[in-house]
Amino acid sequence: MPLEEEDDVTTPKRSVLLDSESNTQDTLYGSAVAAAGSVSRALTLASELGDRTPLPGGGSTLTLWETLATIAAADLSVARTVEPHLDAVAILRQADLPVAPGTWGVFAAEAPGHRLEAHHSLNSDGSWQLTGRKPWCSLAAKLDYAIVTAHVPDGERRAFSVDLRQPAVQVIRGTWVSRGLAAVDSGPTDYDAASARPVGADNWYLQRDGFAWGGLGVAACWYGGAVGIARRLLRSVEERTPDQLALMYLGEVDRHLYAAREALAAAATDIDAGRASGAVGALLAARVRGVVADAAEAILRIVGHGLGPAPLALEEDHARRVADLQVYLRQHHAERDAAALGRHLQGTGVSPW
Repeated sequence: MPLEEEDDVTTPKRSVLLDSESNTQDTLYGSAVAAAGSVSRALTLASELGDRTPLPGGGSTLTLWETLATIAAADLSVARTVEPHLDAVAILRQADLPVAPGTWGVFAAEAPGHRLEAHHSLNSDGSWQLTGRKPWCSLAAKLDYAIVTAHVPDGERRAFSVDLRQPAVQVIRGTWVSRGLAAVDSGPTDYDAASARPVGADNWYLQRDGFAWGGLGVAACWYGGAVGIARRLLRSVEERTPDQLALMYLGEVDRHLYAAREALAAAATDIDAGRASGAVGALLAARVRGVVADAAEAILRIVGHGLGPAPLALEEDHARRVADLQVYLRQHHAERDAAALGRHLQGTGVSPW
């Protein structure tokens, strides 16, 4: 992790991906800190950033991911609120659709026993209706709109834009008991012939290049969250004279962060250079998400070993960061994603190394 002053390792850069001195990132970090603990302030920040943050693939992808990582280093709940809004804005622009003013989410997860179906409306305006239950709908009770995926009659899946404020959309309350990301309620939502408009054709949402790129935006949040936790270990070397083990923990953390940062930076370069489309982009995203997720999980373990129980038990900020990152990382499917990567490599019939 780059340091702002060589003689004071406790003063971190606010910029966590770009090796730069940036007043913009300082301001962003401060805004995220100010929004911590308030969903409404986090949503206001998301709306403001949606108007000025670069789109993935537009030449400034690393700046986009730096924004997400910097917010995540400040507070992961704020990042978990901002990232879906920026992703929804990108999806709508990729589909050449207008972005309605307000706050947006993306509800695309599937789960056993939950099925959301889409059918043409009887109206002549080209709208559709959604019926069923959608799992993992983060902040559905607080948002104005969402991009929601549903099953269409021909068996495929399609994305739709939905006004969440209509009476036909009901948030199922009382199911979110998570200790991590506790403020980002991500329970299910029921739809009873809710009005919706298509976003792209059948399967467009999953097949577009932006799907893989959006997944890397999530990885940038994991990275930023890991930086926030690693900074607590960095401070500890100033709290007392570090022994050999403490220095080893610090070195281990630095190596993991370096690998994750370089993987994200290289991926951003490839995306902006047009080298990350189609299957190539999907492979890149799978590799980089795995690298970042492994680094973040390693940092959780190393910092836990290095600091012991006291910060987890006595420091609200650190304990919350750890719990938040543990939950956020489960968007990565661990060994299942590694198996999917191996299956993809096997299917190419070409040696990858």
